[in-house]
Amino acid sequence: MISAAAGAAACGPQKAAGYRGYALVANQGSSNVAVVDLLRFRLRKQIPLDAAPAEILAHPSATKAYAFAPEAGAIFEIDAASLAVSRRARACNHAAAMALAPANGSASPALWILSRDPDELIELPLDSFVPRRRVRLPFPADGFTLGAGDLAAVASYRDHAIAVVSLDRAAIERTIAARDEPSVLQFRRDGLQLLAGSHPGRAITIFETASGKTVARLPLGIAPRNFCADPTGGQLFVTGDGMDAVVIVYPYQTEIGETILAGHAPDAMAVTLDSASLLLVANPEDRRVTALDVNTQGKSLVTVVDVGQQPRRIVVTPDNAYALVLNYGSGDLSVIRRASLSVARPFRRPTPVFTMVPVGQEPVAAAVVPWSA
Repeated sequence: MISAAAGAAACGPQKAAGYRGYALVANQGSSNVAVVDLLRFRLRKQIPLDAAPAEILAHPSATKAYAFAPEAGAIFEIDAASLAVSRRARACNHAAAMALAPANGSASPALWILSRDPDELIELPLDSFVPRRRVRLPFPADGFTLGAGDLAAVASYRDHAIAVVSLDRAAIERTIAARDEPSVLQFRRDGLQLLAGSHPGRAITIFETASGKTVARLPLGIAPRNFCADPTGGQLFVTGDGMDAVVIVYPYQTEIGETILAGHAPDAMAVTLDSASLLLVANPEDRRVTALDVNTQGKSLVTVVDVGQQPRRIVVTPDNAYALVLNYGSGDLSVIRRASLSVARPFRRPTPVFTMVPVGQEPVAAAVVPWSA
């Protein structure tokens, strides 16, 4: 006969299994990388850097990550086995952004650094960790994005211009004159078109990548600041100033789809990678994350989660079990279980966080690295 206690335990909630890896958190205020053990959900250590990081990206296949310090033009390789800086490279005097290009044929994966001093796009292969090819830019650049077919697009706010770069040839293919400031860029998944959101212009302009011709200009009810694509590339989610909502753009139809409420002053976003994908939206002023169903016909609010002060970045673990929210103001990491976001709750009652982990001053970015490749 099964005891009542055993029966109650069998029917109770399952214990969270955790993820066998680390969250490496770039702390801009304390100039270090915090190592959070995602199996036990605790701070393991802080790795000091000699410059303030603004971004961190995981290696596509090795247990390493790369912290980027733009003011110093420096990149730090973090080894998840030794939990220490294993290599350091200096690409330029001052940089603006970093992105990772995966391996292509015989070429190894490489970081591309957007330099402001000098005005260049610089390749940093991960095997040698020595700057190699440089693409001289025709203007001071502010941001860039990578796309399919070894392409990059580099934006200049001042010049209202976009340079389309072939990474394979390390050369500029063409320069596009934009009507509006290209504040944020995103290639369509197939690389055939480029979407440029303009904050002052309150619009998205879609360009044909091969020719630079304008395909469509889509006026928005917001001033776009953030883009986030769903796993299929069929929906592009946009947040910005002017409305407490997310605008959904359909890149392949070159049209605006829907506008859905997403909490107060929606900011950074992330999409869960399961079949019933959710859009998670940070609401920094309300210390909340809003979860939206964007995978069904009737897109709607699912729940809200109270987190720390000024949530500014959301990262989903590779197993899709957890969302990690970086709270810039309170210096901690809010862990949300994906399973908890689908549990029915009384009206207006927030979903609780799974746990909170202190990480350091002003966390701005995180990369999840497994314990073994």
